[in-house]
Amino acid sequence: MTWPPEVPSTRTLLVSALVVVLLALAGVGGWVWWDTSQRRVLAAHAEVMMRVQPALAPEATAEAKAAAMRELELLLARYPSARSVPEAAYALANVRFAAGQYAAARSAYELAGQRGAPGLVQALARAGVARTWEAERDFARAAQAYAALAKDLQPRSFLYEDALIDQARALELAGKKDEAIATYQRLLKELPTARRAEDVRTRLASLGTATR
Repeated sequence: MTWPPEVPSTRTLLVSALVVVLLALAGVGGWVWWDTSQRRVLAAHAEVMMRVQPALAPEATAEAKAAAMRELELLLARYPSARSVPEAAYALANVRFAAGQYAAARSAYELAGQRGAPGLVQALARAGVARTWEAERDFARAAQAYAALAKDLQPRSFLYEDALIDQARALELAGKKDEAIATYQRLLKELPTARRAEDVRTRLASLGTATR
């Protein structure tokens, strides 16, 4: 069981960054219903987003994280209505989380999940909110947030498996062993070929329960 929770995986961050880059390319490509100012705003967002990515690396210094936060905060303040606000807010939340600023990260995750955020960014932001509660050791609230996310996801979503595992882990940490076991077993039942199935079986064994 991995704890404390970590910043999203490289794969997740790349997916999020790709969304922004694609939006920027669409704007630069000159879609007819976007005027020049809209393309300029989107390009500015993409430029900042690419520049702050190194601040999310494990070896990033405190100074690099602080600089990235300042850039993203200024970007959001300058363009509060831009279409890429959700992605920029999500990046800001991740940098704040990496810097241990969990309450501030939660505020940014909540912003990322609003303003008409794309479905993927919205789901990632909700997972981020749950992760901040877990990092603050409010395991019961974290488990509830992970459970609510899993409820709204389709099993085929690549986030569904992680949401259930995160929920089970939070339940364990909250001292709710039986509920954690039930959640792990639910995952194996619904996703028998899950990529982390062996890890789940190991957790169940450590809890004194055979898989089924």
